[in-house]
Amino acid sequence: MRHGKIVALCLAMVVGVCSCSTYDQKSIQKDDGTYKEQYEKACTTPFGKYPETVTYTLGKMTGTNNSNMPEGDTYENNAYTRYLKELLNIQNQNVFEVAGTEGYDDVVDMAIVNKNIPDIMVVSDLKTVDKLVKLDMIEDLTQAYEQCVSERIKTIYNSYSSGLMNNVTYDGKLMALPGTSIDDGPNLLWLRKDWMDQLGLKEPESIEDVVSIIRAFIKNNPGKNGETVGLVCDTNLSGDGGYSLEYRADILFASFDAYPKQWIYDDDGNVVYGSVQKEAKQALAKLHELYEENVLDNKFLLRTTTNIIELIEEGKCGSFFGPWWTPNNPLMQAMAKDSSAQWQPYIIPTKGKDIVSYATQNPGYKYVVVRKGYEHPEVAAKIISTLFDYGRYEDKSATELEECYKQNIDPSARPIAINIDYSDALQRCYSNLSAVLDGKKEITELEMLENSYYESCKTYLDALEKGERPSLESWAAYTSRITACSLLQTKTINKVESLFFGTTKTMKSEWWQLETLEKKAYLEIVTGERPIDYFDEFVKEWYREGGRKISKEVAEIVKQQYKK
Repeated sequence: MRHGKIVALCLAMVVGVCSCSTYDQKSIQKDDGTYKEQYEKACTTPFGKYPETVTYTLGKMTGTNNSNMPEGDTYENNAYTRYLKELLNIQNQNVFEVAGTEGYDDVVDMAIVNKNIPDIMVVSDLKTVDKLVKLDMIEDLTQAYEQCVSERIKTIYNSYSSGLMNNVTYDGKLMALPGTSIDDGPNLLWLRKDWMDQLGLKEPESIEDVVSIIRAFIKNNPGKNGETVGLVCDTNLSGDGGYSLEYRADILFASFDAYPKQWIYDDDGNVVYGSVQKEAKQALAKLHELYEENVLDNKFLLRTTTNIIELIEEGKCGSFFGPWWTPNNPLMQAMAKDSSAQWQPYIIPTKGKDIVSYATQNPGYKYVVVRKGYEHPEVAAKIISTLFDYGRYEDKSATELEECYKQNIDPSARPIAINIDYSDALQRCYSNLSAVLDGKKEITELEMLENSYYESCKTYLDALEKGERPSLESWAAYTSRITACSLLQTKTINKVESLFFGTTKTMKSEWWQLETLEKKAYLEIVTGERPIDYFDEFVKEWYREGGRKISKEVAEIVKQQYKK
């Protein structure tokens, strides 16, 4: 989106955001019973259709390249909005559209400052939900949840820990509807297999093997494109909140039993913050060693995510850690630029030959909130129930929605850019797809989302069988859903439970300073600006500047939540 449009939309918000779905209650009362009955059913059930179109203003997070939607589709008129209009008779009117989380969050913050938010919007974190509750700007969704969230969606929510809903419940009131983070499992190592074959390198089975492969890439520059950089890494080093992300060093940390940024149990059953444990010091020492050798890209401090993707696409990088879904982004784009590139995932043990440890994720990822005073707060619940239950599991005629998955249309095309699925959805999908591909299950047993993946995987296999080059979309589907997921079945996966993702009283005023302190200390140690023993000084300062008090608060909350 052009900057000018964002500014204009933001100014429009400041002038005023109003609901466009006002109903004339007198007209309803005068109308025959059919109209009133249909209206009341729509307001109190997940899939009831309104007798007149209900429009709602929306704050829209968009994707790049128009979310890969077909030509002519917009964020107000696409497969998802048309489906919602047909089934529920609702229509979004976007008061702002912003691509990317950072820019979107800035516009949301502006709307909050001006106390003028759209009827429905997605916010990126619990801190924003806390702020909106404190400012009394959002609706209590308890009744909407009870009446208009389908039973399957409630079961999906219940597949996560109690913290998912507890985090958005204030004084017994449900103030937001969370998107869910399915269990992605540990990150995988993604390597240029064509480079490995060219150099005669064996597949990695340990961290030491990984280091040797990256050394060989750097020394021999198999891409013949300037120079080959080492392992690319985000400046955050590890995933915040346990959420599965690309370009992080979580597997390297886990090989030392270190889990930065996670609240976990120590060996004595105490709740501790992983970033200040002695194991983290050992991991940082190793990262510094790799940095000095350039095995860890020694220019990583200068890289943005965009820069990292450019290195991958231009054939200047052959290694990074990322989740199972990495083929969809950035590897599909990278292979579009270089048809000779062969990216392959590998699972790297963190202990012995067979154990891979990782910290579990924040079960909530983005949150749907409704403006206080909006007369149809149930619309948010109905959207969730329709898109993530009825449209996905029940409606066999939802061919346009199914096509979205087949064509790899980005989820940001949905009015609310979230996902809601079972905690173990990844394992369920892999198991079902594999069973059908192996002839052990019938295609008709797959739900819509799984069926779309099956069609793409089958297209990929058919192309290989015919000796043809598979499409990038089918390659991405098969590599992510089958190749990568199959690796997660080959090792013993050790889940280290992350215990807390919320905000304590002291966190509200002190946590940002502690986060800044931590990031600065970690980066200074890795780059050698500070000696490794500076870690001990950092830990003391962290506890002194609020960490000790916060640790006690978190421990008490965890004790109540887990009753341990």
